[in-house]
Amino acid sequence: MTNSQNQVYPIIWHDDTVSLIDQTRLPNEYAFVEIHRSEDMAWAIKTMIVRGAPAIGVAAAYGIYLGAREIETSNHQEFLQRLEQVAQLLRSTRPTAVNLFWAISRMMKTAYENLGSVAELKQNLLETAQAIHAEDLQTCQAIGDNGLAVLPKNPEKLTILTHCNAGALATAGYGTALGVVRSAWREGRLARVFADETRPRLQGAKLTAWECVQEGIPVTVITDNMAAHCMKQGLIHAVVVGADRIAANGDTANKIGTYSVAIAAKAHNIPFFVAAPLSTVDFALSDGSQIPIEERNPAEIYQVGDTILTPSGVDFYNPAFDVTPAELITAIITENGAFAPSDLAKSQVKQAV
Repeated sequence: MTNSQNQVYPIIWHDDTVSLIDQTRLPNEYAFVEIHRSEDMAWAIKTMIVRGAPAIGVAAAYGIYLGAREIETSNHQEFLQRLEQVAQLLRSTRPTAVNLFWAISRMMKTAYENLGSVAELKQNLLETAQAIHAEDLQTCQAIGDNGLAVLPKNPEKLTILTHCNAGALATAGYGTALGVVRSAWREGRLARVFADETRPRLQGAKLTAWECVQEGIPVTVITDNMAAHCMKQGLIHAVVVGADRIAANGDTANKIGTYSVAIAAKAHNIPFFVAAPLSTVDFALSDGSQIPIEERNPAEIYQVGDTILTPSGVDFYNPAFDVTPAELITAIITENGAFAPSDLAKSQVKQAV
């Protein structure tokens, strides 16, 4: 849904229903899917109707509430047992995006700490989901402004390369990587966005480009294998990407192809930033080797629409994410400020204060 400034809101709660922009239909069709049940929310997350780590977290929070609403019992213990089944269904949808697990944990904490009736518990779960939703929008706006502070000072108007879609569609609104872009555009610091198409699902070509067009931000779409060439030609001043999970040492999992962009940026002495909320940092993981990497249907590689691209008899490997080592990352931009990967622990301390 867009407001008068064409800002995008991919998740809307209204009339006891969750409305999701169907991102699988963009950019050709702007349509919504109405979600009434937890099973439908799990399906929407798994099939990427809703996608992007923060947005998945918000969607999962509402999914927990929808599942709670379906449980017909006044027995507190029975309610919690059945709610755990709902939580497990939602946890099983996307293994890499840590915001999914963070949001579910927060919802379940609300459930277990509630001492009132089941009816009161359900209301508290809805209020927690709505709080997660509102907080994510505020977080993204803070990320955007904190990113603006660390972008290169020269030239005055920057060209920023991004990979995948870490925009309003991937969050409650505004975006993480595209939040930085939006803040730069608002302050007159942005000349143009270069958007990697992001094979195999083309989130850059379809979604990032669509968002930029909605707000009149100049955008150029390039194929993934053009990024290094554009850097060599002096067309890129900074790279800003999102994240699905960040380990304690700063190693970052993001959409497949991000690692290649980081290597190219390092070779051309171009700053490489990761923009993500602190909820994306998994301090339980010491480094990126411990991040689970989702593998998706090989049809994403060999088929576009009804067209088969490859001969029969070949094998496929379709990891959805790769891990960029911390040493390739200039800074991680969070709602509490921008930190060198080695200083992520300081961001956690600041958050606690």
